[in-house]
Amino acid sequence: MRHLMSPMDFSVEELEELMDVASDIKDHPSKYAHACDGRILATCFYEPSTRTRLSFESAMLRLGGSVLGFASADSSSAAKGESVSDTIRIISGYADICAMRHPKEGAPLVAASKSLIPVINAGDGGHQHPTQTLTDLFTIRSLEGRIANLTIGLCGDLKFGRTVHSLINALVRYPGISFVLISPEELRVPSYIRDDVLKANGVPYTEVERLEDAMPDLDILYMTRVQKERFFNEEDYLRMKGFYILDKEKMELGKKNMLVLHPLPRVNEIAVEVDDDPRAAYFKQAKYGVYIRMALILKLLEESEC
Repeated sequence: MRHLMSPMDFSVEELEELMDVASDIKDHPSKYAHACDGRILATCFYEPSTRTRLSFESAMLRLGGSVLGFASADSSSAAKGESVSDTIRIISGYADICAMRHPKEGAPLVAASKSLIPVINAGDGGHQHPTQTLTDLFTIRSLEGRIANLTIGLCGDLKFGRTVHSLINALVRYPGISFVLISPEELRVPSYIRDDVLKANGVPYTEVERLEDAMPDLDILYMTRVQKERFFNEEDYLRMKGFYILDKEKMELGKKNMLVLHPLPRVNEIAVEVDDDPRAAYFKQAKYGVYIRMALILKLLEESEC
């Protein structure tokens, strides 16, 4: 039984094949309209989600399948104390594949160990969000034409951001990638990412505090939210928060073909005025997430039948 707990569960070759399928789905949707006729996806979301849950549901429906599940722990038997292990055993008899989001790190892995159907980690605490990383990779490849020889700026909360950590891990496997890490000192990339991933793989990177200093060199700017609660005092937060609001003025410093990505939701870190800039790709990025999840569902279902 094949599951997806981390983007590292797939080799680079498998990722390329997955993105090839996603690209074909994007270009020829009718070809896949009945690929999952009679199949059922269970969405087991123990915490609220908009993009991820609806993206999975849209993916399965576009493949001709059906969806069942719950959108919060309060609306499931978890509210009565049922364990994840017991829930997945039950779900295995109701559905053919499961997407699970859980606030506890490792919960989807526990579910996978007891499941009779493929389990997809749709986000577990601050640990992993592999399908967001697949979405990011597919968006980069689709819009840039490659995932290689790119300078990528990661901006905001680089210490606690699970999307940033997963993306770094995935990108270091591609040639010619370099990073500009843009954050306040309090929210820098953790040492285990810096030492065990970037340095260990010989990937060049620089760390800067001001977004303006990084903009001219970037092929891709990946924005994340700086959260007030991550700072030790309000003075430091107020000193830094303006650095990480992307607006028209800062966009003028960037390359004409630079892409701006964001895992969403945004709060105020990207001004609404940037939405009309052709380099703003975050809403397109969310749409591409449906295509890559369609391809992922097809792959896991196919391999579960082998």
